[in-house]
Amino acid sequence: MRSPAPNRRALLKACLLAAPPLALAGTTPGAAQGQGSLAMKIRISFGDRDLAATLEDSPSARDFATLLPLRDLSIDDYANNEKISYLPRRLTEDGSGPFGDERPGDLCYYAPWGNLAFFYAGYRWSRGLIRLGRIDGGFEPLRTRGKFPLRIEPLS
Repeated sequence: MRSPAPNRRALLKACLLAAPPLALAGTTPGAAQGQGSLAMKIRISFGDRDLAATLEDSPSARDFATLLPLRDLSIDDYANNEKISYLPRRLTEDGSGPFGDERPGDLCYYAPWGNLAFFYAGYRWSRGLIRLGRIDGGFEPLRTRGKFPLRIEPLS
Protein backbone atom coordinates (compact mmCIF):
# COMPACT_ATOMS: atom_id res chain seq x y z
CA MET A 1 0.00 0.00 0.00
CA ARG A 2 1.36 3.43 -0.93
CA SER A 3 1.41 6.25 1.60
CA PRO A 4 -0.62 9.34 0.62
CA ALA A 5 1.25 12.08 -1.24
CA PRO A 6 1.89 15.22 0.82
CA ASN A 7 -0.31 18.18 -0.05
CA ARG A 8 1.07 21.45 -1.45
CA ARG A 9 0.68 23.35 1.83
CA ALA A 10 2.72 20.74 3.73
CA LEU A 11 5.45 20.81 1.07
CA LEU A 12 5.57 24.63 1.06
CA LYS A 13 5.77 24.71 4.85
CA ALA A 14 8.63 22.20 4.88
CA CYS A 15 10.52 24.21 2.26
CA LEU A 16 9.99 27.52 4.05
CA LEU A 17 11.03 26.19 7.45
CA ALA A 18 14.09 24.43 6.04
CA ALA A 19 15.22 27.32 3.83
CA PRO A 20 18.24 29.35 4.92
CA PRO A 21 17.59 33.00 5.78
CA LEU A 22 17.13 35.18 2.72
CA ALA A 23 19.86 37.68 1.90
CA LEU A 24 17.92 40.48 0.28
CA ALA A 25 19.40 43.76 -0.81
CA GLY A 26 18.15 46.62 1.32
CA THR A 27 16.99 44.56 4.27
CA THR A 28 17.35 45.99 7.71
CA PRO A 29 18.59 43.54 10.31
CA GLY A 30 16.48 43.39 13.46
CA ALA A 31 17.86 43.21 16.98
CA ALA A 32 19.42 40.00 18.32
CA GLN A 33 18.02 37.61 15.71
CA GLY A 34 19.46 39.19 12.56
CA GLN A 35 16.01 39.40 11.01
CA GLY A 36 15.35 41.31 7.81
CA SER A 37 12.46 41.59 5.39
CA LEU A 38 11.11 38.67 3.42
CA ALA A 39 10.17 39.28 -0.16
CA MET A 40 6.60 38.56 0.97
CA LYS A 41 4.13 41.40 1.17
CA ILE A 42 0.66 40.73 2.56
CA ARG A 43 -2.74 42.41 2.43
CA ILE A 44 -4.73 42.77 5.64
CA SER A 45 -8.44 43.50 5.02
CA PHE A 46 -11.17 44.12 7.57
CA GLY A 47 -14.43 45.99 7.18
CA ASP A 48 -13.82 48.27 4.19
CA ARG A 49 -10.18 48.85 5.16
CA ASP A 50 -7.04 47.47 3.50
CA LEU A 51 -3.48 47.58 4.79
CA ALA A 52 -0.26 46.21 3.32
CA ALA A 53 2.55 44.76 5.43
CA THR A 54 5.99 43.25 4.85
CA LEU A 55 6.93 40.09 6.73
CA GLU A 56 10.33 39.72 8.40
CA ASP A 57 12.73 36.91 7.62
CA SER A 58 12.24 34.75 10.69
CA PRO A 59 11.05 31.19 11.37
CA SER A 60 7.78 32.47 12.86
CA ALA A 61 7.06 34.78 9.90
CA ARG A 62 7.82 31.99 7.41
CA ASP A 63 5.49 29.67 9.36
CA PHE A 64 2.79 32.38 9.33
CA ALA A 65 3.19 32.67 5.53
CA THR A 66 2.32 28.98 5.14
CA LEU A 67 -1.15 29.71 6.58
CA LEU A 68 -2.00 32.26 3.89
CA PRO A 69 -4.54 33.02 2.65
CA LEU A 70 -6.56 33.33 5.86
CA ARG A 71 -10.20 34.23 5.27
CA ASP A 72 -12.20 33.09 8.29
CA LEU A 73 -10.70 35.26 11.02
CA SER A 74 -12.03 38.18 13.01
CA ILE A 75 -10.18 41.20 14.37
CA ASP A 76 -11.16 42.94 17.59
CA ASP A 77 -9.95 45.61 19.99
CA TYR A 78 -7.63 44.74 22.85
CA ALA A 79 -6.35 47.21 25.42
CA ASN A 80 -5.91 50.70 24.02
CA ASN A 81 -3.05 50.05 21.65
CA GLU A 82 -3.77 46.99 19.52
CA LYS A 83 -6.21 44.83 17.65
CA ILE A 84 -5.94 41.05 17.91
CA SER A 85 -6.95 38.01 15.91
CA TYR A 86 -6.64 34.32 16.78
CA LEU A 87 -4.90 32.03 14.30
CA PRO A 88 -6.16 28.53 13.39
CA ARG A 89 -2.98 27.00 14.85
CA ARG A 90 0.09 28.02 16.82
CA LEU A 91 3.23 29.23 15.05
CA THR A 92 6.78 28.09 15.66
CA GLU A 93 8.66 30.08 18.28
CA ASP A 94 12.10 29.17 16.88
CA GLY A 95 14.43 32.15 16.87
CA SER A 96 12.20 34.25 19.11
CA GLY A 97 13.49 36.55 21.80
CA PRO A 98 13.65 40.20 22.73
CA PHE A 99 13.61 42.71 19.90
CA GLY A 100 14.00 46.48 19.91
CA ASP A 101 12.54 49.36 17.98
CA GLU A 102 8.96 48.59 19.04
CA ARG A 103 6.58 51.01 17.35
CA PRO A 104 3.04 51.42 16.11
CA GLY A 105 2.51 49.50 12.89
CA ASP A 106 4.21 46.32 14.13
CA LEU A 107 2.52 43.02 13.34
CA CYS A 108 3.34 40.49 16.07
CA TYR A 109 2.46 37.01 17.24
CA TYR A 110 1.72 36.51 20.94
CA ALA A 111 2.72 32.87 21.52
CA PRO A 112 1.07 32.31 24.94
CA TRP A 113 -2.40 33.00 23.47
CA GLY A 114 -1.75 32.03 19.83
CA ASN A 115 -2.93 35.36 18.44
CA LEU A 116 -1.80 38.09 16.09
CA ALA A 117 -1.33 41.58 17.55
CA PHE A 118 -1.66 44.61 15.27
CA PHE A 119 -0.20 47.56 17.20
CA TYR A 120 -1.53 51.06 16.48
CA ALA A 121 -0.03 52.79 19.54
CA GLY A 122 3.14 52.43 21.57
CA TYR A 123 3.98 49.16 23.33
CA ARG A 124 6.93 47.35 24.88
CA TRP A 125 8.23 43.89 24.13
CA SER A 126 7.09 41.21 26.58
CA ARG A 127 7.97 37.52 26.87
CA GLY A 128 6.21 35.51 24.16
CA LEU A 129 5.81 38.44 21.74
CA ILE A 130 7.37 37.78 18.31
CA ARG A 131 7.44 40.45 15.61
CA LEU A 132 6.32 39.02 12.26
CA GLY A 133 6.52 42.20 10.21
CA ARG A 134 5.43 45.80 9.88
CA ILE A 135 2.53 47.64 8.30
CA ASP A 136 3.67 49.51 5.19
CA GLY A 137 2.63 53.15 5.36
CA GLY A 138 -0.19 54.29 7.63
CA PHE A 139 -1.83 52.11 10.25
CA GLU A 140 -4.69 54.51 11.09
CA PRO A 141 -7.41 52.01 10.00
CA LEU A 142 -6.42 49.89 13.02
CA ARG A 143 -7.77 52.65 15.29
CA THR A 144 -11.32 51.95 14.07
CA ARG A 145 -13.14 50.52 17.10
CA GLY A 146 -15.11 47.30 16.81
CA LYS A 147 -14.97 43.68 15.74
CA PHE A 148 -14.72 42.88 12.02
CA PRO A 149 -14.23 39.90 9.71
CA LEU A 150 -10.54 39.70 8.74
CA ARG A 151 -8.74 38.44 5.65
CA ILE A 152 -4.96 38.16 5.28
CA GLU A 153 -3.49 37.12 1.95
CA PRO A 154 -0.29 37.42 -0.05
CA LEU A 155 -0.05 40.55 -2.18
CA SER A 156 0.62 39.59 -5.77
